[in-house]
Amino acid sequence: MRTTTSMHHHPEQGGILIQSPTLAHIITAQQALQQQLETLKLHRFVHTILSAESGRYSIRFLLHEEIAGEWAPDCDTMQLCTHLQLDTQTSSTDLTREILLAMLLSPVAFEFPSHDELQAAVRIRHNIVTAGRSTAMAFDTAAAERPAEYWTYSEENGFTVLPGQPLIKALQKATQPDDSGKLYSFSCYRATEYVILLGIAQELMASNPALHQQLQQQWEQQAIMSGKFHDVFLREYGSMETPLPPKYYVPGDRLWFRNPDPHSSDIMGYEGSWVFYLGNGLFSNFWKRDQPYTLTSKCLELYHWRNATYHDLAGELQLDESVVEARVSESMQDPVEVERILTQMLRLREPTGVYVEGGCIDTTREYPRWVCPHTADLGLCIS
Repeated sequence: MRTTTSMHHHPEQGGILIQSPTLAHIITAQQALQQQLETLKLHRFVHTILSAESGRYSIRFLLHEEIAGEWAPDCDTMQLCTHLQLDTQTSSTDLTREILLAMLLSPVAFEFPSHDELQAAVRIRHNIVTAGRSTAMAFDTAAAERPAEYWTYSEENGFTVLPGQPLIKALQKATQPDDSGKLYSFSCYRATEYVILLGIAQELMASNPALHQQLQQQWEQQAIMSGKFHDVFLREYGSMETPLPPKYYVPGDRLWFRNPDPHSSDIMGYEGSWVFYLGNGLFSNFWKRDQPYTLTSKCLELYHWRNATYHDLAGELQLDESVVEARVSESMQDPVEVERILTQMLRLREPTGVYVEGGCIDTTREYPRWVCPHTADLGLCIS
């Protein structure tokens, strides 16, 4: 049996950390964030730790421990909106509150070189949540299509944007049926990349136009995908050795739910499910965007994949979504059954290739890198 140390709230390690070689820079950052917290009426719940080490200064912002224990016991950030009566669906300010509170509760520090970079990160998370709520696609694990007036495809470069077509618009057209009037088919993994890319591009347009132009050129020449996309655009926090608490999420996080069933996970597209945390206990549902998942409904769906497999005429293993829906709906009527399934599924996932007693909860989450002029660390690879 694998043993792990789950990360819980260690005040001296987590929260929001701003670092700089100059003390004046740190004081400025402290004043700016303090002012923002006052505007959001959160300043009374936050304390700071200032430190200096070998020529570097840092300021750490954390929720007071007793407040953290009351609002998010065991780092469970999924109840923050309920506790504080936040309406993140209609209030942008409430969404900022939820994002900052979840970051302040983090058992792993969110590190930034400036207050500007922190603000950009919060805005990108806003963008991801907004786009995540609007994204929908046709369900097809094998097909790949994009709006032809914005995109072209080649084996060598993937889907690239046609010269002169703005990347932001191209991404919106591909992922948001309100914009295009059509559902396009592509994988949920690629869709998460597009939502992240859109969130970053929207921020760059405002705060770093030069880098935005580079991003535009990049996608006119060659798409960055899969492992490369992760390396260029994202940071990962948590690990298999020190997993994040199972109910710790920040709005805008990308995460993976693993299918812990060895049989159904052999079907392409059903190894697991990539989603965004949208805040308020909800996760993106790209197939039915008006029905975002709760942790319970997501766990039940993944659990019932094992009960919906069949062999098609060619002898290939397939999965019947209508059976999954029916089984989930049936389970929802029985609280004892829901509890039984959740007990199994809410365990942390096991390593790749291991299927013994793990659940569907990943040990890590992902979020975008820095984007501001002078501190951006996106490694674009334009030829």
